[in-house]
Amino acid sequence: MTGLSSILRGGRGAAIGFALGAVLLFGIAPAVLSDFRLNLLAKLLCFAIVAVGIGLAWGRGGMLTLGQGVFFGIGAYVMAMHMKIADAEFVDADVPDFMQTAGIRELPSYWQPFASPFVAIVAIAVLPALTALLLGYGVFKRRVKGAYFAILSQALAAALAILLVGQRSIGGSNGLNGFQTFFGLNLYDPVNKKMLFFVAAATLLVVLAITRQVMHSRYGELLVAVRDQEERVRFLGYDPANIKIVAYTIAAFFAGIAGALVVPIVGFITPADIGIAPSIAFLIGVAIGGRTTLLGPVLGAIGVGWAQSALSEKFPSGWTYIQGGLFIVVVGFFPAGIAGLAAIRLRRKRKLDSDDPPPVAASVADPDPDLEPLDLVKEPVR
Repeated sequence: MTGLSSILRGGRGAAIGFALGAVLLFGIAPAVLSDFRLNLLAKLLCFAIVAVGIGLAWGRGGMLTLGQGVFFGIGAYVMAMHMKIADAEFVDADVPDFMQTAGIRELPSYWQPFASPFVAIVAIAVLPALTALLLGYGVFKRRVKGAYFAILSQALAAALAILLVGQRSIGGSNGLNGFQTFFGLNLYDPVNKKMLFFVAAATLLVVLAITRQVMHSRYGELLVAVRDQEERVRFLGYDPANIKIVAYTIAAFFAGIAGALVVPIVGFITPADIGIAPSIAFLIGVAIGGRTTLLGPVLGAIGVGWAQSALSEKFPSGWTYIQGGLFIVVVGFFPAGIAGLAAIRLRRKRKLDSDDPPPVAASVADPDPDLEPLDLVKEPVR
Protein backbone atom coordinates (compact mmCIF):
# COMPACT_ATOMS: atom_id res chain seq x y z
CA MET A 1 0.00 0.00 0.00
CA THR A 2 2.90 2.33 0.75
CA GLY A 3 4.41 1.74 -2.71
CA LEU A 4 1.03 2.26 -4.39
CA SER A 5 0.41 5.51 -2.53
CA SER A 6 3.90 6.70 -3.46
CA ILE A 7 3.18 6.04 -7.14
CA LEU A 8 -0.13 7.84 -6.92
CA ARG A 9 1.50 10.83 -5.24
CA GLY A 10 4.16 10.85 -7.96
CA GLY A 11 1.46 10.83 -10.64
CA ARG A 12 -0.41 13.70 -9.02
CA GLY A 13 2.81 15.65 -8.64
CA ALA A 14 3.65 15.13 -12.31
CA ALA A 15 0.17 16.23 -13.36
CA ILE A 16 0.47 19.37 -11.27
CA GLY A 17 3.91 20.05 -12.70
CA PHE A 18 2.70 19.70 -16.29
CA ALA A 19 -0.28 21.94 -15.54
CA LEU A 20 1.99 24.63 -14.11
CA GLY A 21 4.27 24.32 -17.11
CA ALA A 22 1.34 24.72 -19.48
CA VAL A 23 0.12 27.81 -17.62
CA LEU A 24 3.60 29.31 -17.68
CA LEU A 25 4.21 28.62 -21.37
CA PHE A 26 0.76 29.23 -22.81
CA GLY A 27 -0.47 31.95 -20.49
CA ILE A 28 2.20 33.93 -18.68
CA ALA A 29 5.06 33.94 -21.19
CA PRO A 30 3.05 35.34 -24.15
CA ALA A 31 1.52 37.98 -21.88
CA VAL A 32 4.74 39.36 -20.37
CA LEU A 33 7.38 38.86 -23.08
CA SER A 34 7.93 41.02 -26.14
CA ASP A 35 7.77 39.47 -29.61
CA PHE A 36 11.58 39.30 -29.75
CA ARG A 37 11.93 37.63 -26.35
CA LEU A 38 9.06 35.25 -27.10
CA ASN A 39 10.77 34.20 -30.33
CA LEU A 40 14.01 33.73 -28.38
CA LEU A 41 12.20 31.56 -25.84
CA ALA A 42 10.72 29.48 -28.68
CA LYS A 43 14.24 28.79 -29.95
CA LEU A 44 15.39 27.84 -26.45
CA LEU A 45 12.43 25.48 -26.08
CA CYS A 46 13.71 23.67 -29.18
CA PHE A 47 17.14 23.40 -27.56
CA ALA A 48 15.43 22.07 -24.44
CA ILE A 49 13.87 19.27 -26.50
CA VAL A 50 17.36 18.21 -27.57
CA ALA A 51 18.50 18.46 -23.94
CA VAL A 52 15.74 16.11 -22.74
CA GLY A 53 17.02 13.44 -25.13
CA ILE A 54 20.59 13.97 -23.95
CA GLY A 55 19.41 13.66 -20.36
CA LEU A 56 17.84 10.29 -21.19
CA ALA A 57 20.87 8.95 -23.06
CA TRP A 58 23.62 10.45 -20.89
CA GLY A 59 22.02 10.98 -17.51
CA ARG A 60 20.11 7.71 -17.35
CA GLY A 61 22.13 5.60 -19.80
CA GLY A 62 25.66 6.86 -19.25
CA MET A 63 26.27 7.58 -22.96
CA LEU A 64 28.20 10.84 -23.35
CA THR A 65 26.60 12.02 -26.59
CA LEU A 66 28.79 14.73 -28.11
CA GLY A 67 27.21 14.49 -31.56
CA GLN A 68 23.55 15.40 -31.12
CA GLY A 69 24.13 18.20 -33.63
CA VAL A 70 24.07 15.52 -36.33
CA PHE A 71 20.48 14.51 -35.67
CA PHE A 72 19.48 18.09 -34.98
CA GLY A 73 20.96 19.04 -38.36
CA ILE A 74 19.23 16.24 -40.27
CA GLY A 75 15.83 17.36 -39.06
CA ALA A 76 16.67 21.03 -39.64
CA TYR A 77 17.93 20.58 -43.19
CA VAL A 78 14.99 18.41 -44.20
CA MET A 79 12.59 21.09 -42.98
CA ALA A 80 14.65 23.85 -44.61
CA MET A 81 14.71 22.05 -47.96
CA HIS A 82 10.94 21.61 -47.91
CA MET A 83 10.42 25.27 -47.05
CA LYS A 84 12.74 26.46 -49.82
CA ILE A 85 10.92 24.30 -52.37
CA ALA A 86 7.56 25.63 -51.16
CA ASP A 87 8.82 29.22 -51.45
CA ALA A 88 10.00 28.54 -55.00
CA GLU A 89 6.65 27.03 -55.97
CA PHE A 90 4.90 30.05 -54.47
CA VAL A 91 6.62 32.37 -57.01
CA ASP A 92 6.45 29.80 -59.87
CA ALA A 93 10.23 29.22 -59.90
CA ASP A 94 11.83 25.91 -60.85
CA VAL A 95 14.50 26.04 -58.15
CA PRO A 96 15.02 27.99 -54.90
CA ASP A 97 16.56 31.46 -55.10
CA PHE A 98 20.05 30.52 -53.91
CA MET A 99 20.28 27.84 -56.65
CA GLN A 100 19.46 30.43 -59.28
CA THR A 101 22.31 32.58 -57.98
CA ALA A 102 24.66 29.58 -58.04
CA GLY A 103 23.68 28.72 -61.62
CA ILE A 104 21.74 25.56 -60.78
CA ARG A 105 18.75 25.36 -63.10
CA GLU A 106 17.27 22.00 -62.13
CA LEU A 107 16.23 20.77 -58.72
CA PRO A 108 18.63 18.01 -57.55
CA SER A 109 17.13 14.55 -57.34
CA TYR A 110 17.65 14.23 -53.58
CA TRP A 111 15.65 17.44 -53.07
CA GLN A 112 12.60 16.31 -55.00
CA PRO A 113 11.01 13.96 -52.40
CA PHE A 114 10.93 16.79 -49.86
CA ALA A 115 8.57 18.82 -52.04
CA SER A 116 5.79 16.79 -50.41
CA PRO A 117 4.85 18.00 -46.89
CA PHE A 118 3.98 14.44 -45.88
CA VAL A 119 7.32 13.03 -47.02
CA ALA A 120 9.16 15.88 -45.30
CA ILE A 121 7.40 15.24 -41.96
CA VAL A 122 8.02 11.50 -42.16
CA ALA A 123 11.68 12.10 -43.04
CA ILE A 124 12.10 14.47 -40.09
CA ALA A 125 10.84 11.75 -37.76
CA VAL A 126 12.52 8.75 -39.40
CA LEU A 127 15.91 9.84 -40.77
CA PRO A 128 17.53 11.00 -37.48
CA ALA A 129 16.19 7.97 -35.60
CA LEU A 130 17.26 5.58 -38.36
CA THR A 131 20.74 7.12 -38.48
CA ALA A 132 21.08 6.72 -34.71
CA LEU A 133 19.76 3.16 -34.88
CA LEU A 134 22.36 2.12 -37.47
CA LEU A 135 25.17 3.99 -35.77
CA GLY A 136 24.22 2.66 -32.35
CA TYR A 137 24.03 -0.90 -33.64
CA GLY A 138 27.51 -0.65 -35.10
CA VAL A 139 28.98 0.99 -31.99
CA PHE A 140 27.25 -0.62 -29.02
CA LYS A 141 27.27 -4.15 -30.40
CA ARG A 142 31.07 -3.84 -30.48
CA ARG A 143 30.99 -2.61 -26.88
CA VAL A 144 32.40 0.80 -27.67
CA LYS A 145 31.70 3.08 -24.70
CA GLY A 146 33.05 5.84 -22.52
CA ALA A 147 35.48 8.30 -24.03
CA TYR A 148 35.75 6.30 -27.25
CA PHE A 149 32.02 6.65 -27.91
CA ALA A 150 32.14 10.37 -27.06
CA ILE A 151 35.02 10.98 -29.48
CA LEU A 152 33.33 8.97 -32.21
CA SER A 153 30.04 10.88 -31.90
CA GLN A 154 31.89 14.20 -31.89
CA ALA A 155 33.84 13.21 -35.00
CA LEU A 156 30.58 12.39 -36.73
CA ALA A 157 29.25 15.89 -36.03
CA ALA A 158 32.44 17.46 -37.38
CA ALA A 159 32.33 15.28 -40.51
CA LEU A 160 28.72 16.22 -41.27
CA ALA A 161 29.44 19.94 -40.87
CA ILE A 162 32.47 19.71 -43.18
CA LEU A 163 30.45 17.74 -45.73
CA LEU A 164 27.69 20.34 -45.82
CA VAL A 165 30.15 23.21 -46.29
CA GLY A 166 31.24 21.77 -49.60
CA GLN A 167 27.74 21.23 -51.01
CA ARG A 168 26.65 24.14 -53.21
CA SER A 169 23.30 22.54 -53.88
CA ILE A 170 22.44 22.74 -50.20
CA GLY A 171 23.72 26.23 -49.52
CA GLY A 172 27.35 25.51 -48.66
CA SER A 173 28.78 27.42 -45.72
CA ASN A 174 25.90 29.94 -45.92
CA GLY A 175 23.31 27.25 -45.31
CA LEU A 176 19.65 27.81 -46.10
CA ASN A 177 17.82 31.00 -45.15
CA GLY A 178 15.33 33.58 -46.36
CA PHE A 179 12.23 31.49 -45.77
CA GLN A 180 8.89 33.07 -46.60
CA THR A 181 6.29 30.47 -45.67
CA PHE A 182 5.79 27.54 -43.31
CA PHE A 183 3.23 25.06 -44.61
CA GLY A 184 1.41 27.90 -46.33
CA LEU A 185 1.64 30.34 -43.40
CA ASN A 186 3.37 33.69 -43.79
CA LEU A 187 6.40 33.71 -41.48
CA TYR A 188 6.44 37.51 -41.33
CA ASP A 189 3.01 37.58 -39.67
CA PRO A 190 3.40 38.08 -35.88
CA VAL A 191 0.40 35.84 -35.27
CA ASN A 192 2.11 32.96 -37.06
CA LYS A 193 5.32 33.65 -35.15
CA LYS A 194 3.42 33.30 -31.90
CA MET A 195 1.81 30.12 -33.23
CA LEU A 196 5.29 28.65 -33.73
CA PHE A 197 6.05 29.37 -30.08
CA PHE A 198 2.93 27.46 -29.02
CA VAL A 199 3.92 24.54 -31.26
CA ALA A 200 7.39 24.41 -29.69
CA ALA A 201 5.92 24.64 -26.18
CA ALA A 202 3.41 21.86 -26.82
CA THR A 203 6.10 19.66 -28.36
CA LEU A 204 8.34 20.13 -25.32
CA LEU A 205 5.54 19.11 -22.95
CA VAL A 206 4.81 16.00 -25.04
CA VAL A 207 8.50 15.10 -25.12
CA LEU A 208 8.70 15.50 -21.34
CA ALA A 209 5.65 13.28 -20.87
CA ILE A 210 7.15 10.57 -23.10
CA THR A 211 10.51 10.76 -21.34
CA ARG A 212 8.93 10.55 -17.89
CA GLN A 213 7.02 7.46 -18.95
CA VAL A 214 10.23 5.89 -20.26
CA MET A 215 12.14 6.74 -17.08
CA HIS A 216 9.50 5.19 -14.81
CA SER A 217 9.07 2.05 -16.90
CA ARG A 218 10.90 -1.24 -16.50
CA TYR A 219 13.03 -0.24 -19.45
CA GLY A 220 14.06 2.90 -17.58
CA GLU A 221 15.21 0.75 -14.66
CA LEU A 222 17.23 -1.42 -17.03
CA LEU A 223 18.79 1.66 -18.59
CA VAL A 224 20.01 2.88 -15.19
CA ALA A 225 21.24 -0.62 -14.39
CA VAL A 226 23.26 -0.68 -17.61
CA ARG A 227 24.76 2.67 -16.69
CA ASP A 228 25.82 1.48 -13.23
CA GLN A 229 26.51 -2.25 -13.66
CA GLU A 230 26.60 -3.22 -17.32
CA GLU A 231 28.25 -6.61 -16.78
CA ARG A 232 25.70 -7.62 -14.16
CA VAL A 233 22.88 -6.77 -16.57
CA ARG A 234 24.53 -8.94 -19.21
CA PHE A 235 24.90 -11.75 -16.66
CA LEU A 236 21.14 -11.56 -15.97
CA GLY A 237 20.41 -12.33 -19.62
CA TYR A 238 19.82 -8.86 -21.07
CA ASP A 239 21.80 -7.37 -23.94
CA PRO A 240 23.05 -3.94 -22.79
CA ALA A 241 23.68 -2.95 -26.40
CA ASN A 242 19.98 -3.18 -27.28
CA ILE A 243 19.05 -1.13 -24.22
CA LYS A 244 21.53 1.59 -25.17
CA ILE A 245 20.42 1.62 -28.80
CA VAL A 246 16.82 2.35 -27.82
CA ALA A 247 17.78 5.33 -25.64
CA TYR A 248 20.19 6.65 -28.26
CA THR A 249 17.51 6.38 -30.95
CA ILE A 250 14.91 8.16 -28.82
CA ALA A 251 17.37 10.99 -28.14
CA ALA A 252 18.08 11.30 -31.88
CA PHE A 253 14.35 11.38 -32.63
CA PHE A 254 13.88 14.26 -30.19
CA ALA A 255 16.85 16.13 -31.68
CA GLY A 256 15.48 15.78 -35.22
CA ILE A 257 12.09 17.16 -34.19
CA ALA A 258 13.79 20.09 -32.44
CA GLY A 259 15.92 20.84 -35.50
CA ALA A 260 12.86 20.90 -37.73
CA LEU A 261 11.05 23.29 -35.39
CA VAL A 262 13.95 25.71 -34.96
CA VAL A 263 14.25 26.45 -38.70
CA PRO A 264 11.00 28.42 -39.12
CA ILE A 265 11.56 30.04 -35.71
CA VAL A 266 15.04 31.46 -36.33
CA GLY A 267 14.79 31.63 -40.14
CA PHE A 268 18.04 29.89 -41.11
CA ILE A 269 20.25 26.83 -40.68
CA THR A 270 23.97 26.59 -41.45
CA PRO A 271 26.69 23.95 -40.99
CA ALA A 272 28.00 26.00 -38.05
CA ASP A 273 24.72 25.31 -36.22
CA ILE A 274 25.19 21.53 -36.25
CA GLY A 275 28.92 21.05 -35.73
CA ILE A 276 31.03 20.37 -32.66
CA ALA A 277 30.42 23.65 -30.84
CA PRO A 278 26.58 23.40 -30.82
CA SER A 279 26.75 19.75 -29.71
CA ILE A 280 28.97 20.71 -26.77
CA ALA A 281 26.69 23.65 -25.95
CA PHE A 282 23.74 21.25 -25.70
CA LEU A 283 25.78 19.12 -23.30
CA ILE A 284 26.79 22.07 -21.12
CA GLY A 285 23.17 23.04 -20.56
CA VAL A 286 22.28 19.48 -19.57
CA ALA A 287 25.24 19.22 -17.16
CA ILE A 288 24.46 22.54 -15.49
CA GLY A 289 20.76 21.80 -15.14
CA GLY A 290 21.15 18.23 -13.91
CA ARG A 291 21.47 15.32 -16.30
CA THR A 292 19.84 12.67 -14.10
CA THR A 293 16.56 14.56 -13.58
CA LEU A 294 13.63 15.13 -15.89
CA LEU A 295 13.44 18.92 -15.68
CA GLY A 296 17.14 19.57 -15.14
CA PRO A 297 18.11 19.45 -18.84
CA VAL A 298 15.18 21.73 -19.72
CA LEU A 299 16.03 24.32 -17.09
CA GLY A 300 19.72 24.12 -17.95
CA ALA A 301 19.22 24.55 -21.69
CA ILE A 302 16.81 27.46 -21.29
CA GLY A 303 18.83 29.11 -18.53
CA VAL A 304 22.16 28.90 -20.34
CA GLY A 305 20.62 30.06 -23.61
CA TRP A 306 18.85 32.97 -21.97
CA ALA A 307 22.03 33.97 -20.11
CA GLN A 308 23.98 33.81 -23.35
CA SER A 309 21.55 36.16 -25.03
CA ALA A 310 21.43 38.58 -22.09
CA LEU A 311 25.13 38.60 -21.20
CA SER A 312 26.46 38.59 -24.75
CA GLU A 313 24.63 41.87 -25.31
CA LYS A 314 26.76 43.44 -22.57
CA PHE A 315 29.90 41.30 -22.86
CA PRO A 316 30.13 40.16 -26.50
CA SER A 317 33.59 38.65 -26.14
CA GLY A 318 33.27 37.45 -22.56
CA TRP A 319 30.30 35.11 -22.67
CA THR A 320 32.37 32.09 -23.73
CA TYR A 321 34.58 32.46 -20.65
CA ILE A 322 31.54 32.86 -18.41
CA GLN A 323 29.95 29.74 -19.88
CA GLY A 324 33.15 27.73 -19.48
CA GLY A 325 33.63 28.91 -15.90
CA LEU A 326 30.05 28.04 -15.00
CA PHE A 327 30.48 24.58 -16.49
CA ILE A 328 33.69 23.98 -14.52
CA VAL A 329 32.12 25.11 -11.24
CA VAL A 330 29.03 22.94 -11.66
CA VAL A 331 30.92 19.82 -12.78
CA GLY A 332 33.57 20.28 -10.11
CA PHE A 333 31.36 21.08 -7.12
CA PHE A 334 27.81 20.04 -8.12
CA PRO A 335 28.21 16.99 -10.43
CA ALA A 336 24.48 16.27 -10.22
CA GLY A 337 23.67 19.74 -11.55
CA ILE A 338 21.46 22.36 -10.01
CA ALA A 339 18.21 20.40 -10.33
CA GLY A 340 19.99 17.21 -9.29
CA LEU A 341 21.23 18.86 -6.10
CA ALA A 342 17.70 20.02 -5.29
CA ALA A 343 16.34 16.53 -5.97
CA ILE A 344 18.89 14.94 -3.65
CA ARG A 345 17.97 17.31 -0.82
CA LEU A 346 14.26 16.66 -1.38
CA ARG A 347 14.77 12.88 -1.24
CA ARG A 348 16.76 13.19 1.98
CA LYS A 349 14.05 15.32 3.54
CA ARG A 350 11.36 12.83 2.55
CA LYS A 351 13.40 9.98 3.97
CA LEU A 352 13.91 11.77 7.28
CA ASP A 353 10.21 12.62 7.47
CA SER A 354 9.21 9.00 6.81
CA ASP A 355 11.52 7.53 9.45
CA ASP A 356 9.64 7.23 12.78
CA PRO A 357 12.02 7.51 15.76
CA PRO A 358 11.84 4.66 18.26
CA PRO A 359 10.07 5.39 21.56
CA VAL A 360 12.08 6.58 24.53
CA ALA A 361 12.98 3.68 26.80
CA ALA A 362 10.68 3.55 29.81
CA SER A 363 13.49 2.19 32.01
CA VAL A 364 15.29 5.51 32.12
CA ALA A 365 14.67 6.48 35.74
CA ASP A 366 16.94 9.42 36.39
CA PRO A 367 17.88 11.08 33.09
CA ASP A 368 20.83 13.43 33.14
CA PRO A 369 19.40 16.95 33.40
CA ASP A 370 22.19 18.26 31.17
CA LEU A 371 20.99 16.14 28.24
CA GLU A 372 18.47 17.45 25.75
CA PRO A 373 15.36 15.29 25.27
CA LEU A 374 16.54 14.21 21.79
CA ASP A 375 19.80 12.92 23.26
CA LEU A 376 17.88 10.17 25.01
CA VAL A 377 16.64 8.76 21.72
CA LYS A 378 19.06 6.46 20.01
CA GLU A 379 19.54 7.04 16.30
CA PRO A 380 17.66 4.36 14.36
CA VAL A 381 19.72 1.74 12.58
CA ARG A 382 19.70 2.42 8.81
